Amino acid sequence: MYLLPMPKITKVYTKKGDDGTTALGAGSRVAKDSLRVECYGTVDETNASIGEALASRPDPRVAEMLRRIQNELFHLGSDLCVPETDKAKVAGPRIEERHVKALERDIDLLQKELPPLANFVLPGGTVSAARLHVARTVCRRAERVLVSLLHKEPVGKFALSYLNRLSDFLFVASRAENRAKGVPEPVWDSRA
Repeated sequence: MYLLPMPKITKVYTKKGDDGTTALGAGSRVAKDSLRVECYGTVDETNASIGEALASRPDPRVAEMLRRIQNELFHLGSDLCVPETDKAKVAGPRIEERHVKALERDIDLLQKELPPLANFVLPGGTVSAARLHVARTVCRRAERVLVSLLHKEPVGKFALSYLNRLSDFLFVASRAENRAKGVPEPVWDSRA
């Protein structure tokens, strides 16, 4: 077994992908539009959306959680870029139950300070809350792609739970962000 090497990036382009393929974590090459690549690419989009939310200066407590989550999303990308059949020979960061539990603790911590939902919440309020809603929707897309991948091949045991919990966290964090900034939550008017 060998560890995934930490990349030493001396040159951004390699030209190896000019044929429409990319390397997975164990070295095999697949089409860039393969479901596995689509999956970890959408996880990367989720991470970028969280970075955008962080750039909008959310409440420090939420920001600290988001920074940890960004690192965990790299773990998830590492987990997804190595097919299960290759994991015995390629060690590397993986999403584990402890990561799912950490999200659950974060959700519980933030939610206990929020009023119960009396209506559907619309994305918006503060800029950071709106960006957290965008990250939530990208995360839900990553979750859907992962389910499609699961229909074809196995993935890490906690990958799906992690994405499901992360989208819940991003929803609660957006609500917490509006509350911390004193901005009322926009709610759905079903009679509009």
